[in-house]
Amino acid sequence: MNGLLVVDGANVVGSVPDGWWRDRRAAAVRLRDRLTEYAALHPDEDVVLVVEGRARGVESVPGVRVEDAPGEGDDHIVAVAAAAQGPCVVVTADRELRRRVEELGATCVGPRTVYP
Repeated sequence: MNGLLVVDGANVVGSVPDGWWRDRRAAAVRLRDRLTEYAALHPDEDVVLVVEGRARGVESVPGVRVEDAPGEGDDHIVAVAAAAQGPCVVVTADRELRRRVEELGATCVGPRTVYP
């Protein structure tokens, strides 16, 4: 499957109570680095991590493209899903975001899929 995996950075980081709120950018870096492991196991998928707010500014790395949401992260994720060429999976537990991207034909999975 050639597809796109879009990760809701704020939602996924927030699903693990590990002190992420003290340094949101560092938490996003940890998630990005964890996603490189996922990307290595799924080379047929493009992995995009969407970050917002104080988590902005995290650099992309091989296997994981990081995109700073210019406003609300959910709106940017919807835009990325809408522009997807082929299958799109969005990683989030946010019910409203799930509804929005599923209307576009995307599939949704929970945070534990990529960040146990």
